[in-house]
Amino acid sequence: MSEAAISLRGVHKSFGRTEIIRGVDLDIPRGQRHAMIGPNGAGKTTLFNLISGRFSVTSGTIALNGRSIDGLAPHEINRLGLSRSFQITSIFPRMTVFENIRCGLLWSQGYRYSFWRLLGQQKALNLAAEQLLERLKLADRRNLQAGLLSYAEQRALEIGITIAGGAEIILLDEPTAGMSHSETESAVALIRSVTEGKTLIMVEHDMSVVFGIADRITVLVYGEVIASDAPTAIRGNAAVQEAYLGTVAA
Repeated sequence: MSEAAISLRGVHKSFGRTEIIRGVDLDIPRGQRHAMIGPNGAGKTTLFNLISGRFSVTSGTIALNGRSIDGLAPHEINRLGLSRSFQITSIFPRMTVFENIRCGLLWSQGYRYSFWRLLGQQKALNLAAEQLLERLKLADRRNLQAGLLSYAEQRALEIGITIAGGAEIILLDEPTAGMSHSETESAVALIRSVTEGKTLIMVEHDMSVVFGIADRITVLVYGEVIASDAPTAIRGNAAVQEAYLGTVAA
């Protein structure tokens, strides 16, 4: 097994007297596509927030590529090679699609705050943005305000912004939520393409997406891992069936 990209040991998270995450131990190898599933309120997004630095752990430790990230701010964790999307689409709606992608590329391309550097004149940066738009199938929308895109296109744009910085560990929080069947199929193809060779951790409720993408699935119920295994094993796990999947995976 490859070295763990993400390693959690004894992770707990409480808000006041309410314990949300109850002692999670989990290793996610480099290059694995890993899905986290579970009923609403299971703690999946809270776990994402802990891994990405939005929340701090109450106890336990989280490591990225063997390095503890406990206490680091989200931007510091991002610069160590982790990037994430959110349940609610997070883009710059009044900027063009091209400008959104270019913003996502700035840090990884070596650009810092500067009064005298005009982005329109940075050929390598702009070429990288154009190439990423092609991969996202948004090249024909490049000059449109991002807020005018369809919902599925906005989600594709957000995935593009998430991967633009070159992070090797990608967290996607419900990337296909609210999409039609055809939109979901397109999103799955996009996710497969842009995460090739990277570590993907995904929270998703659509089981067709989960079983279509994931190499391994972790099931979280009431803040605890009740199973973590290959998709075929999860599909036939009686405890998982009872707690979450029901007839969906039958």
